[in-house]
Amino acid sequence: MHTEGETDPLEPRGRVVMLVDNGVEKDSRVQKAATSIAAAGWEVHLVGCVRSRRRQTWRLGGAHVLLVPRQDVLNRPRPRVWRSTLRRPLAYSHAEVAAYRRRLVQSRRADIAATRLAPGVDGPVWKAWLAARRISARAQQSWVALRAHQTDSLARARMDANSPVERLALAFWQKLLGDRAWRVLDRGLWDWDTAYRTTVDELEPDIIHANDFRMLGVGARAVRRARAKGREVKLVWDAHEFLPGIRPWHDGPRWHPAVCAYEREYAGAADAVVTVSAPLADMLVEHHGLRQKPAVVLNAPAIGGEPTTTRPVPDLRELCGIGVGTPLAVYSGGASEPRGLIIMIEALPRLAGLHVALVVPVPGGSEAKRLLHRAGELGVRDRVHILPYVPFDQVVPFLSAADVGVIPIHHWPNHEIALITKFFEYSHARLPIVVSDVRAMSETVRGTGQGEVFRAEDEDDYVRAVEAVLSAPERYRAVYGARPDLLRAWTWEAQAEVLDGVYTELLPGAAKPSVKSV
Repeated sequence: MHTEGETDPLEPRGRVVMLVDNGVEKDSRVQKAATSIAAAGWEVHLVGCVRSRRRQTWRLGGAHVLLVPRQDVLNRPRPRVWRSTLRRPLAYSHAEVAAYRRRLVQSRRADIAATRLAPGVDGPVWKAWLAARRISARAQQSWVALRAHQTDSLARARMDANSPVERLALAFWQKLLGDRAWRVLDRGLWDWDTAYRTTVDELEPDIIHANDFRMLGVGARAVRRARAKGREVKLVWDAHEFLPGIRPWHDGPRWHPAVCAYEREYAGAADAVVTVSAPLADMLVEHHGLRQKPAVVLNAPAIGGEPTTTRPVPDLRELCGIGVGTPLAVYSGGASEPRGLIIMIEALPRLAGLHVALVVPVPGGSEAKRLLHRAGELGVRDRVHILPYVPFDQVVPFLSAADVGVIPIHHWPNHEIALITKFFEYSHARLPIVVSDVRAMSETVRGTGQGEVFRAEDEDDYVRAVEAVLSAPERYRAVYGARPDLLRAWTWEAQAEVLDGVYTELLPGAAKPSVKSV
């Protein structure tokens, strides 16, 4: 029985639409946020995207997941005839045109050669006609080769951030439009709004939780539309990284300035900001002039709660085909070059008997293939195992079968400022950690004694650190037993309380009901 003023526990505290720029399943942070907030009494719709033309839906705990179709339309390369004429006057309007012309002249010359060998074409008229065709085809091929060369040269110039024309164009648009310059520099950002807009409007949320910079703009415009119709909607921006400090993951000189301008334009629209570390929170305040310091929601693992799958936790060692006595180093996370995984492969010939398990989102991706190829060259292919992700709530027990967790990331501004997801996952798996000397994680490891630090990209120092851990693993594991306060703070359950508090502050009427009996 409820007293007057109490909230019906079956009535949602409010509708939250969480936006993410991926397919959800490989993003543990958004999955943990959605399930925990739903468990706290909110109606949660987690909206991601998919490349197919059909929507996909499923349940994730108490949250509804919806993937909307997204197509790259404005992000496709487009002809820039006027600028092409100025920079390379003979270049084709597009690389595809050059490829078509190359193939066409090759085919014509092949056809002439085949015709010369056909029966009945040895008369003087035929020979003269074929000779004229050969001369014409050779001239056409030379002309096409010249224009194709100019096209390739133009493509390289467009990718050169130091090209005078690119610098001039970039400076012109930034000066003319300021933070609105992304509308010219990267029109593909509009494709995200096109994909999500209708769905977000139909859901009529009370809170929009925008994960990272792409969804920030999508969420901000959705809030504006809702308020124009008389609906009050709050926007929470979840900043996962410091965008100016990332290594650009798109080619070309325009992408990074464009997305930074996009983020700056919409950062002030957020009613509340959350982020992954205190240093990053300070940087966001300074960079964007935020009115309040963002709340810190660590990328910690979920330890309790209902499982999201009935499947048993996979056995890491069984998947690697090794027994309990075989030393095993594990890495879990993205496999891009700045993550530094190559050092784990290069060092294997010097670490006798050690196996390496790389748990990555795309086991068949180009970086994984490159690592396996290098392992083959070094003769250690049989000791390298590329494995797929497991459900986010199975990560900790899955990784716990290893002997050491490795974080070999390189020095980039974004890598220096936070304890990343895998750091917390290794800790809860009670693994000794070998980490490069990026600031936040190296300081923590040195302070707690839970692992060893090595100089980033220094193979000799990496080998030293791994050998130190493998020679006395229990010394490092003992830290977790001696410092239970660390693991209690490093749980998603603790972070979920922070996030719920942010929502409640935005919607005071949605506070958790107190349970009273009469």
